[in-house]
Amino acid sequence: MSETTETPVATSTEPLIYAIRCTANREDQVLDFLSSNISKKKLPVYSIFHPHGMRGYIFMETISLADAQRACFQVPYARGVLEKAISYKEIEHMFDVVKTEVNIQKGDIAEIISGPFKREQVKIQRVDKQKEEVIVELLEAAVPIPITVKMDAIKVIRREGESTNEDGSTSSVSASKKFGGDEYSDDNSSD
Repeated sequence: MSETTETPVATSTEPLIYAIRCTANREDQVLDFLSSNISKKKLPVYSIFHPHGMRGYIFMETISLADAQRACFQVPYARGVLEKAISYKEIEHMFDVVKTEVNIQKGDIAEIISGPFKREQVKIQRVDKQKEEVIVELLEAAVPIPITVKMDAIKVIRREGESTNEDGSTSSVSASKKFGGDEYSDDNSSD
């Protein structure tokens, strides 16, 4: 017994989704070239999109394979159109954007993970959750200059109030300190 998969077949008005292969990390440029090409040629293309995290492919919603191929003709970095149409169910999960709450606070020590200051350690000065940006200062800079970066471009290393042990683990700093086995705190001062 062989399984048969349903390949979407276009009716005269029902659009199909086609995958366009392109050079990895050039998807945004291909999108720009495609959109200008589609508007110049007045092609019946309803949408083009590049899902976040999927490298080397762009999806186009159009009526026929020929229209998709005409849109990609002589577009730099576009490598071709896959001939088999894709059903919406196959790519539906790519539309669901799940926002995760990032716990970044003022005073945290973080590392920049992308951009020109990659691998630099910074201290968080301000957090703007609406714009999803943080203002940081480089720890190793001679002059403190505030730099604005996106929240997803930093990774929190340790929180304010935590210290790093010799083995690399973090522990909380408490108000009381140990001296010779006895515990002294600011609250319990004896005269």
